Amino acid sequence: MELLTKKLENVIATMNQNIKAILAEHGEKQVSTVNLSQVFGGLRGSIGLFCDTSSVKADEGLFVRGQAINDLVHHLPEEIFYLLLTGTLPNNEELTELRDDINANAHLPDYVAQTLKCLPANSHPMTMFNLGILAMQNESIFNKKYAEGIPKTDYWKYALQDAIRLMAVTPSIAAAVYRIKFCGGELIPYDTNLDWGTNYARMLGIPDANNDFANLIKLYLVLHCDHEGGNASAYTNSVIDSTLSDVYYSTSGAFNALAGPLHGLANQETLNFILEMQKTVGDNITEETISKYAQDTLAAGRVIPGFGHAVLRVTDPRFNAFETFAKEHCPDSPMYQMVSKLTAVVPNILLSKGKVTSPWPNVDCISGSLIYHYGLTQTSYYTVFFGVSRVMGLLAQSILNRGIRNPITRPKSIDFKWINDNIVNK
Repeated sequence: MELLTKKLENVIATMNQNIKAILAEHGEKQVSTVNLSQVFGGLRGSIGLFCDTSSVKADEGLFVRGQAINDLVHHLPEEIFYLLLTGTLPNNEELTELRDDINANAHLPDYVAQTLKCLPANSHPMTMFNLGILAMQNESIFNKKYAEGIPKTDYWKYALQDAIRLMAVTPSIAAAVYRIKFCGGELIPYDTNLDWGTNYARMLGIPDANNDFANLIKLYLVLHCDHEGGNASAYTNSVIDSTLSDVYYSTSGAFNALAGPLHGLANQETLNFILEMQKTVGDNITEETISKYAQDTLAAGRVIPGFGHAVLRVTDPRFNAFETFAKEHCPDSPMYQMVSKLTAVVPNILLSKGKVTSPWPNVDCISGSLIYHYGLTQTSYYTVFFGVSRVMGLLAQSILNRGIRNPITRPKSIDFKWINDNIVNK
């Protein structure tokens, strides 16, 4: 990883120079205020983090290092990982080196496979995935070098070695989870002749004569690669990383957050909603039948998953990218047809209620349905897909945070006495 290390040396040096100059002139300037509603509302909308890998604009969607996500969909996930780390896409030589490094680190240790096989049969796929990553913590180069005593300026270099190893082996762990949990335990080895994303699809063992499933998975990995630093998994990753825990610890912690139903389970919940809808409408997939089902759902006090977003106020561009794929590769799929009809009628239904600020479809509205179409129907596994993709953003953020030597995260909390003394009774 000589070329990548040299590139990152320049990137991190520039970042540190910029931060030093900005703080020297503007360090005391206020960037945000927090009201009491935000304190009790998950700090939604408050600014308190720095993340340079990606940003989300309410009226435009996700940007990765300043580039709109839908402009990147034809690139390999490896290229996106390089972009997240350095701010530029790799040239041929840089990509070749990165792929060589991935190939050299992609082997799944036997002890990880045996650990996964020893778990109870009813273990959740995210539990298995997480334990597979955590089991590899003993391999941390950063942890060993830190114990030996290394300068702070070199922390990121050894963390980078850990990150390449973890990024490389993540698809193998994720595929092993699927094969052990759902396919009797016979694992499919990593093929160094294939790219990272295609390997993941192939190791799952899903029939794929035309490579459509592999192309879908690569698209999925690109679209879900990163999403600022304040989402639950990225923030968890950052907090753990700030303690100088290695990337195995921080990534594992991030995936614990990702497993929550308010975060990474969203695509699974949306798919389950569509499958339930399918039972009701059957083959009569029209805007009228879908509209009635949606309105009946709302009337029963339930939500329609897959619509709205914490930040976006437009249709998620990642939804658009998946829809483009569906129109090209599986336009007649009943799963896609239901999503298509659903997105045609639900926004207006939600707007008619007068209480919705963002009624537009998000990425979870369609991603699970496309995976289901290609034959991977075990919905409890779907969050693992999310994790394989998001590992790229998590690791990139970890390396850059280590490079600028972020201090340990320690915000101040308040209690009811403070609230009464300083707000209620003041």
